Amino acid sequence: MARLIAPDASYHSSWLEGAAEFDGARQDGAGTEGWQLEELKDAQGFSRFVDWLVKDALPETPRKPEHVPCTYLWIVEDDTFLGSLAIRHELTEFLLNEGGHIGYSVRPSARRRGHAAQALADALPIARELGIRRVLLTCDEDNFASRGTIEKNGGLYEDSRNGKRRYWIDNA
Repeated sequence: MARLIAPDASYHSSWLEGAAEFDGARQDGAGTEGWQLEELKDAQGFSRFVDWLVKDALPETPRKPEHVPCTYLWIVEDDTFLGSLAIRHELTEFLLNEGGHIGYSVRPSARRRGHAAQALADALPIARELGIRRVLLTCDEDNFASRGTIEKNGGLYEDSRNGKRRYWIDNA
């Protein structure tokens, strides 16, 4: 059974296999912006990446001005990395309009098995512990799989902005 865990360097080879499946496509919730794949292939580089992901949840961690504290989690089953999920602790103007509190992605070979829906369900109590009582989720207008994942978890459609559907989940 898949579960959410804190990023862990022991998943290095499986993470690389999962990243390769995206074939350069954006991995929502992965935290890979600013990291080169070549650097992440190296064990030490990957360990630095994992350490950075874990520390990004701390308010005092230095980050770009437009970024907010974020709790990164990985979706794993046994020793296999299945995907990533990010809980953004606050909303900037961009996140309010297009990004939302939670972003996630599941590696292509593990899709259509309910992993994203379960990961989102498992992330909601963590978001609640962070003080997020109303969770905003967004997805592309044409991303029917993500729409289903959000709606399955109680997401109520509010509107669309810049090609993104916006949903709220009451997380009180």
